[in-house]
Amino acid sequence: MEAANIGRGAREADVAPAPAATEPTAGRVGWTPADPGPLGLAAFAGTTFVLSLINAGLVGTQKVPGGGLLPLVAALALAYGGVAQFLAGIWEFRTGNTFGAVAFCSYGAFWISLYFVVQSVASNAPTEVFSGLGLYLWMWGIFTAYMFVASLRTTAAVALVFLLLAITFIVLGIGNSALAGTKDVTNGTIKLGGYIGLVTAIVAWYASFAAVINSTFGRVLMPVVPLRRG
Repeated sequence: MEAANIGRGAREADVAPAPAATEPTAGRVGWTPADPGPLGLAAFAGTTFVLSLINAGLVGTQKVPGGGLLPLVAALALAYGGVAQFLAGIWEFRTGNTFGAVAFCSYGAFWISLYFVVQSVASNAPTEVFSGLGLYLWMWGIFTAYMFVASLRTTAAVALVFLLLAITFIVLGIGNSALAGTKDVTNGTIKLGGYIGLVTAIVAWYASFAAVINSTFGRVLMPVVPLRRG
C-alpha cells in the first residue's frame, strides 16, 4: 500500500525501463509510476462498506444465504473490490512495493472469490454454506493477522486498517460457523462483525483520501503517521 513506500530510498522500479533503440526518450527520464495504493484502498473500502451495512442489518434483508441484497453487492465485489484492487496490486509489483502487491492482489482475489460464493455456492448448498463460510473467513483472518504484523512498518493508518480487518474476519468467522446446521441466516456476532467492518471501511477510506490529497497538493494535509523504521 502507498504508505509502505514512506522512508524508502530510490528503487530500481522508480526508474522507467530502458527504451528500445527506436523508442523516443523525451519525457521518460526520471519517470515514476503513479501510486496505486489509493485506488486499492478505495476499492477495498467501498466494497467493505456496502457489505458491512448488510452484515450489520442496517440495510436490506437476507432471507436465505446469497439472498437479499447480496447478489447486487456481488457485482460491486467483482468489478471494484475484485478487479480494480487486483490491478492495483499488480501495479504495486511494478513500483517495487512487496507489501502493497501482496495485500491488494490477495484482497482483490478475496472479493472475486466472494462473488462466486454468492452467485453459486450459496444458492446451491444453503444448508452447508455457513460452515464453509466460517472456514473461509477464518483463513482470511489468519492471513490478515500476519499482514497486520508487516503493516507495522508502514503507517499508523494502514496498520489500523489491518488490525480492524483481522478482527472483522475473525468475528464474522465465528458468527458464520455458529450458524452451521441451523436455519438462521444471521446472528448477533455477524451483526457485530458488520459494525466493525464499517469502521474498517471508514479508516481505509481515510488512508486512501489522505494519499490522494497529500499527493495532489504536494504536502501533508491529512496525516497518516509513518511508523518508525529501524
